[in-house]
Amino acid sequence: QAQVAESGGGSVQAGGSLRLSCAGPGLTRASYCVGWFRQTRDNEREREGVALLGADGSTYYADSVKGRFTISKDNARNTLDLQMNNLKPDDTRVYYCAATSLRMTARQALTVMARDGSRHADWGQGTQVTVSS
Repeated sequence: QAQVAESGGGSVQAGGSLRLSCAGPGLTRASYCVGWFRQTRDNEREREGVALLGADGSTYYADSVKGRFTISKDNARNTLDLQMNNLKPDDTRVYYCAATSLRMTARQALTVMARDGSRHADWGQGTQVTVSS
């Protein structure tokens, strides 16, 4: 059984909005970092942090999405959402949900995940977001 699975990707015109959602048993762990990542622009095998929630409730947003994306976790439903507004063509990527085993701030988790994300998280299969100009 997949620990987490994403939904909500699709195609939209620039300026539009999408809401990604992630669900699964991997999100039932309380007080662990969770987040959204996406393929990097130059290497689809690499992932960059988009938005993370720390174990202490802190948040991290990549500079490129600040003010446009919002991460939220519903502990009652065990879901993790990413609301994406004012989408740009450069946001076109595959987006991944990650449920980590890290109990630290969002920024600390970003650093750890950048070193070895496969070791510290359950990953979904990814969902494609395409933004046309």
